Amino acid sequence: MTPRPPFPPFDEDTARQKVQAAEDAWNTRDPERVSLAYTEDSVWRNRDEHVVGRAAIVRFLTAKWERELDYALRKELWGFRGNRIGVRFQYESRNAEGQWFRSYGNELWEFSDEGLMRRREASINDVPIAEADRRIFGPRPESEHGVLLPIF
Repeated sequence: MTPRPPFPPFDEDTARQKVQAAEDAWNTRDPERVSLAYTEDSVWRNRDEHVVGRAAIVRFLTAKWERELDYALRKELWGFRGNRIGVRFQYESRNAEGQWFRSYGNELWEFSDEGLMRRREASINDVPIAEADRRIFGPRPESEHGVLLPIF
């Protein structure tokens, strides 16, 4: 197991670092790379799915990004305490038929002492949007780290 700094307990600066690192990793759309931020036995609830373990995370993310094309994500720190972080996020993607969606959600994260996420609970809602209404285009430039997105 490779530790992933910063380590809990989090302060505002280290919690923001964790959130930005997660956003950056997920925007690679590389399931193997993303999975390395989670413990081997990490437990997820993602919408109505339950995912347990790093291998299952890779399978889940592979299927997700085969289905959610041109995926681009923004995450924002909502709160933190000890080894836990709350996040709000938005992402946009399109399906194979070309319909675009903006997905809004909240995540609750719990970390091991080594800085790996051992629990992730995500609640997500999808809204169909016109391509002209998109506002998330690829990974966030470093100059926009920490910039809040409108919720509507």
